[in-house]
Amino acid sequence: MSVQKVTFNNKIDKEFSRTVKQRVSDYFEERNLSRHSNASMVIKTITLLSLYFGAYALIMSGQFSLGVMWLLCVTMGIGMAGIGFSVAHDALHGAYSSNNKVNYALGLTFDLMGANGYIWKITHNIIHHTYTNIHGHDEDLEVAAFIRLSPHSDFKPVHRVQHILAFFAYSFATFFWVFVKDYWYFFKSPLGPYENKNHPTKEWITLIVTKIIYYGYTIALPLLILDITWYQWLIGFISLHLTAGFILGVIFQLAHVVEETMHPEPNEDNMIENHWAIHEMITTNNFARDNKLLSWYIGGLNFQIEHHLFPKVCSIHYPEISLIVEKTAKEFGIPYNHHKTFREAIGSHYRTLKNFGDPDFNLPSAA
Repeated sequence: MSVQKVTFNNKIDKEFSRTVKQRVSDYFEERNLSRHSNASMVIKTITLLSLYFGAYALIMSGQFSLGVMWLLCVTMGIGMAGIGFSVAHDALHGAYSSNNKVNYALGLTFDLMGANGYIWKITHNIIHHTYTNIHGHDEDLEVAAFIRLSPHSDFKPVHRVQHILAFFAYSFATFFWVFVKDYWYFFKSPLGPYENKNHPTKEWITLIVTKIIYYGYTIALPLLILDITWYQWLIGFISLHLTAGFILGVIFQLAHVVEETMHPEPNEDNMIENHWAIHEMITTNNFARDNKLLSWYIGGLNFQIEHHLFPKVCSIHYPEISLIVEKTAKEFGIPYNHHKTFREAIGSHYRTLKNFGDPDFNLPSAA
């Protein structure tokens, strides 16, 4: 089934986009700063990679009790989410380095975590970033059939309890990537705006090789080398993925599925009646901007507005340019959605899940 392409009314309200882009550009030029990574970003990359692979090495040493190995599996899950947020995400957007080879190499860390960077670039970089919060187009709204993340999707009775089920569902996100999603999306058609897309041979090879590597070092080697039973291995493997999946799932939802964000629908001409930049502003949310530890760990994804407007800028710069974006938005009378704390954002997402689980709930219309 063909999906009609959604367009944006970019002929109107151009000035906000022009102004905010120029001001951010001036910020980097006046300070003679690169838009890409700096020493702090490199240190963070080394730290997170060491956390994940260091914990793995300690497990594989076989020198620890089952309890300690379980804690190391949880640590790997924390490291896995951090690498996804802070290393692979920037690299796959081409934001980590001005050198495409560096971005490609660091992007492969995503594949080494069991996911597939090529599919991610299609579903996230292209589809989600273009069609944010547009039902039937934004793949990030399609978590599971029993989770309703858009008020425009069909209601099912199970959605009445989705505010409870959702957080369990998020925990299985990386399981889905590792064993189902990547294979399924290679064959799926249409895939966002692409119908019968021919995937390059190189990407098929990368998919197969990296999956084998991942299954090899996380499944085969522990069972062959460690003095553990299959169910002890399974407990550790599940713990790793439940930890990573829960962290990843929750963080990404706080950016778009909260009370303040909108879910615009195209008009009869399949056009969103806003400039794309304004569409991103009204469908995106920041949170806990003053929480330096959280910002460090999740790669600035709590500065999701800046990420959507400037996906080619390394996340290490988001805290500073957020001040520019917020000021410009206020000047133009455009919403700058944000929650002061992580707790507030979680609460808003929870209430949104409850609202969308109510068939009588009516979402406020976009301006």
